[in-house]
Amino acid sequence: MREVGSKPFSVGRIGVYSALVFFSLCALFPLYWMFVIGSNHTSAVSQFPPAIMPGTEFFVNAGKVFTNINFLQALFNTFIVASLITISVLFFCSLAGFAFAKLKFRGRNGLFIFVLATMMVPAQLGLIPSYMIVSQLGWINTLTALIVPAMVNAFGVFWMRQYISSAVPNELIDAGRMDGCSNFRLYWTVVLPILRPALATLGLITFMNVWNDFLWPLVVLKDRSVHTIQVALKTLNGTYAQDYSMVLNGTFLATLPLLVIFLLFSKQVIAGITEGAIKS
Repeated sequence: MREVGSKPFSVGRIGVYSALVFFSLCALFPLYWMFVIGSNHTSAVSQFPPAIMPGTEFFVNAGKVFTNINFLQALFNTFIVASLITISVLFFCSLAGFAFAKLKFRGRNGLFIFVLATMMVPAQLGLIPSYMIVSQLGWINTLTALIVPAMVNAFGVFWMRQYISSAVPNELIDAGRMDGCSNFRLYWTVVLPILRPALATLGLITFMNVWNDFLWPLVVLKDRSVHTIQVALKTLNGTYAQDYSMVLNGTFLATLPLLVIFLLFSKQVIAGITEGAIKS
């Protein structure tokens, strides 16, 4: 029962909710615009006033997408690459973060600073050396060329190290050592269950980054059978004419699985953070 004199809708609350609704609509508008153009004829891009309602050509344009590229194969390739990279990043980065946060060894701080320094090097600078290494290993035109170089990253190590330092008390580690736990068992049975919010967040970021990656797959994947979805969508671009409706239709279809995965895992992130916040 509401207390006497309390205001269910104050001016400040209405203003906050209005701002949230406005920015949410702004964030969703590009996706809606892709759907509108993808369901209309390509002339809808340049017409005035602009089209704001979905048309009746969605399945026609989708048929063009499936005719021009192997959409399902590219989607499957992307899902396999993104899933394997996400799993490996969560394991190796959390393991390294545990070592940097809770284990004492010579050169720990210097090595951690070196890991952080690699974040300041643009990824484009390592494109040619990485290509030469992958080529020497015979991984060109294979998904291995995408998976192995991305199995661990500096941001994930930094993220996990900071989270473990603040969320895992040293007393818990000492208690595990007194019970005879090895370093790996401490990580697996004591530290890892506490990391669920951080793992979910890092997993979301990693999966979306891999899903949207374009430059490196474009360099190492030449055969259409191993194209990821972003490279496959690039081949929809015409040389002399551009079918914008077909391109945006394919982009919309490629975005839907990512949105579903994001919504599913975002609930786990919120639940994990809330659970961690109410623990004493």
